Amino acid sequence: MSTMKAAVFVEPGRIELVSKPIPSVGPNDALVRITTTTICGTDVHILKGEYPVAKGLTVGHEPVGVIEKLGGAVVGYTEGQRVIAGAICPNFNSYAAQDGAPSQDGSYLIPQGMCGCHGFKATAGWRFGNLIDGTQAEYVLVPDAQANLAPIPDGLTDEQVLMCPDIMSTGFKGAENANIRIGDTVVVFAQGPIGLCATAGARLLGATTIIAVDGNDHRLGIAQKMGADVTLNFKNCDVIDEIMKITGGRGADSAIEALGTQATFESALRSIKPGGTLSSLGVYSEDLKIPLSAFAAGLGDHKINTALCPGGKERMRRLMNVLASNRLDLGLLVTHQYKLDDIVAAYDLFAHQRDGVLKVAIKPQ
Repeated sequence: MSTMKAAVFVEPGRIELVSKPIPSVGPNDALVRITTTTICGTDVHILKGEYPVAKGLTVGHEPVGVIEKLGGAVVGYTEGQRVIAGAICPNFNSYAAQDGAPSQDGSYLIPQGMCGCHGFKATAGWRFGNLIDGTQAEYVLVPDAQANLAPIPDGLTDEQVLMCPDIMSTGFKGAENANIRIGDTVVVFAQGPIGLCATAGARLLGATTIIAVDGNDHRLGIAQKMGADVTLNFKNCDVIDEIMKITGGRGADSAIEALGTQATFESALRSIKPGGTLSSLGVYSEDLKIPLSAFAAGLGDHKINTALCPGGKERMRRLMNVLASNRLDLGLLVTHQYKLDDIVAAYDLFAHQRDGVLKVAIKPQ
């Protein structure tokens, strides 16, 4: 077989399944046969044309699979081995990587007007489904495989590790960027898959009052299973007032914004104490504005941290260790399964958030 099925971006509003050549393997690459992948909110931005990619590019960036073929320079792995690779796949040779920001390996900006969007395209170290063919296919070529392939521990299913390449890594980075200390109060705005992982990460880092905010009671129920102590449905209360009551008027020590809208960003900023931290995980499709009062006119000692999910085999190893230790079960987030042949229907479900969907497992075989 010399061809494979792959989901490609055709034009805004259209992702289709087509036949493409199976990639050739270079010395530093690995060809991975995909056993499970998924659809991310960023893929929906691509589908809608809000984040520009080349026409005909295979989309997706969350690979779980089996090594089909190894490049000659890749050692320490075997063909037939179950592996994952991070959504961000740096080679660790760049200035950014050696300066402590490997997720920005290869980062550059395209100015307004050159990329077909109204702002810029920030590539950072994100290659799968952005700069190179991605994972919603029967096979994916993993670049710099020595740095990026991570073996899956025995006993862990595809569904359990499916969140590691992006969602878990991103959510945990949001918690890490929130400067959480033991005994802190942390608010997590939006309890989609990334927000749920941020809630779990805040618990693991020592926060003792975790407030989960969403407009969906079902997701708030899952947030409690992930570690939330208090849940607030913004449709039923004034969230900022409630947070101030819970904290005795002090405000939260930190807030994690996991949706990517002006409203959630502003609410997160208003919820934190003077000297508090706003950890932003959202992918924003419009300009953000910082209200004068929420920012205390610049006098509030606020810290705003942004993040792109860390990649690389060491990051993936650590995340899978958390799962193998039974401290967290992210298989709960996989609510639907589809065959790769039905990926257009899977996109329709996920993009419109029907039927209680959180994450969709896509199975090529």
